[in-house]
Amino acid sequence: MTDARAAETSRRVEPARRDGKRLAGLDAETLHHLLYQMLLGRRFEEKSAEAYALGKVGGFCHLYIGQEAVTVGAYSVLRPDDYVIAAYRDHVQALAKGIAPREVMAELYGRSGGCSKGKGGSMHMYSAERRFLGGWGIVGGQIPLGTGVGWAIKYRGEDRVCLCFMGEAAVNQGAFHESLNMAALWKLPVIYIVENNRFGMGTAWERASALYDIAQKGGAYDMPSATADGMDVLAVREVVGEAVERARKESVPSLIEARCYRFMGHSMSDPVHGVYRTKEQVEEAKEKDPIRIFIDRLKEAEVLSDEALKKLDERVRGEVEEAAQFAEGSPEPAPEELYRDVYAELPERGRIFFDGREEAGGAWRS
Repeated sequence: MTDARAAETSRRVEPARRDGKRLAGLDAETLHHLLYQMLLGRRFEEKSAEAYALGKVGGFCHLYIGQEAVTVGAYSVLRPDDYVIAAYRDHVQALAKGIAPREVMAELYGRSGGCSKGKGGSMHMYSAERRFLGGWGIVGGQIPLGTGVGWAIKYRGEDRVCLCFMGEAAVNQGAFHESLNMAALWKLPVIYIVENNRFGMGTAWERASALYDIAQKGGAYDMPSATADGMDVLAVREVVGEAVERARKESVPSLIEARCYRFMGHSMSDPVHGVYRTKEQVEEAKEKDPIRIFIDRLKEAEVLSDEALKKLDERVRGEVEEAAQFAEGSPEPAPEELYRDVYAELPERGRIFFDGREEAGGAWRS
């Protein structure tokens, strides 16, 4: 029964749309930058897997290979001052938000040159400067936090937005529903993006949820929602772009389901296919590789040559190699660092305000 349901539901996943019209409106420089970011993410994670196998990366390491189009497409419509908060599969998301590859790699290595000073590791990339608020290791833990960011934006009267990423396994938790209810009720500028990579660890989505179409859950909260082909960077860009514009202008939240596929195991400790999918199924899914699809489309549109692609890939490989060398040479955190950044530094009166008030000379000013 379950296998029959899986076959039925899998046919409902939209194939990648390859019409040339989607290239219209974007110049070659922008298209090449999208490809650069996806290639950087792919090569970076290939190097990460190598480093993990050599014992240079401790703890867990969850790779994003196969899902690059979701992050790159979604980020392409953001402003630098917009916020992003994510789950634990966060390397590519940190890179795309502008954190330097050397800082992300050093964080993986647990070195002091990492973006979290080597104390966070794979699941806890962070940069306040880049408005990247993590990398959260608890499934669904970032959803109420992202909702709080949306509240802060609205309270300050800003026109920024917050993208809140999560995996499909997070959406049947109470925190998801409570957060979406509050976001819709208070009209917060948050775009909830569910990366449906088909498997929560080793459990197929259709084996874990009574409702297959995640986007339908937005209807329970009168929230605009949509489904995007997560293997198509331009399709993601289009759907998220509409939601971001709505959030920025009208302060209305959205729910987006990006249907993609995880080419790797759940983490580096798992085999690629395990007992929950076959090697043949993974190979079939790789025929929709988002990077290969995008390269083919750029070549068809004559905005990318073989020579340009070769140079771009060489550039990316060089940046990743430099990042690995930096991580190798970066020292381990000093023991006393263990006690830093554990608690937020509170002002004298012990409260944190979100409305811009600061303490000056012992008196509060606004």
